[in-house]
Amino acid sequence: MAVSIVSHGHGACVQRLLEELARWSAAHIQRVVLTQNIPESPPQAPAQGWPFVLQVIKNTMPAGFAANHNRALADATEPFVCILNPDVALAGADPFAALLRMASREGVGCAFPSQIDASGRGQDFERELPTLAALWRRHGQGRADARVDWVNAACLVLPLSVWQRLGGFDARYFMYCEDVDLCLRLRLAGLQLVRAPAQIVHAGQRASHRNWRHFFWHLRSLVRLWQSPVYAQARKLGLR
Repeated sequence: MAVSIVSHGHGACVQRLLEELARWSAAHIQRVVLTQNIPESPPQAPAQGWPFVLQVIKNTMPAGFAANHNRALADATEPFVCILNPDVALAGADPFAALLRMASREGVGCAFPSQIDASGRGQDFERELPTLAALWRRHGQGRADARVDWVNAACLVLPLSVWQRLGGFDARYFMYCEDVDLCLRLRLAGLQLVRAPAQIVHAGQRASHRNWRHFFWHLRSLVRLWQSPVYAQARKLGLR
């Protein structure tokens, strides 16, 4: 598969992640495309070199999450593609054998692993359609989501044919809700989101809870989502 990672000053995290991929998952990875969204030093290869092709894209101007991943995977020829956050860590084992096995099944559009934090606590990576009522239950009442309509994009594995059929992420989302839109379009195409028996370490950054600029980006993306035909169709069909 081809793996796309976007770094926004995550150099130390990326270095650790690449070393983990080389140690645990090299058998499944043909190519890693690292997009450096802001200037930073390139990763340092181990003495024996990387066991996969590492391509580094250095942006002259920062681009959005969706645009960066779309560009990284635009010319992919590998049978599968993977969207991977730079702050992910492998839980001392290879998650990709199970992810690729699930992504290979008939009718599956995307496979994803369970997510835990560094202390082993489960993370809320499976989410309901973000209606106002669902957001109030989550943030106002502290209630867990009742169903899975979408999953966050910390680690997603898709068949290349599905990625190309969907056209990748919708680049009109600069940051936030790209993963919601992608999952909804995938589901509306009759494909399944499947959780694989695999695990990664990832603690959500929740930047929009602490940073007003991120909060604005999140709100702007939510409004775009709520006004989109994709969202309207998902509400009409009552995706589960």
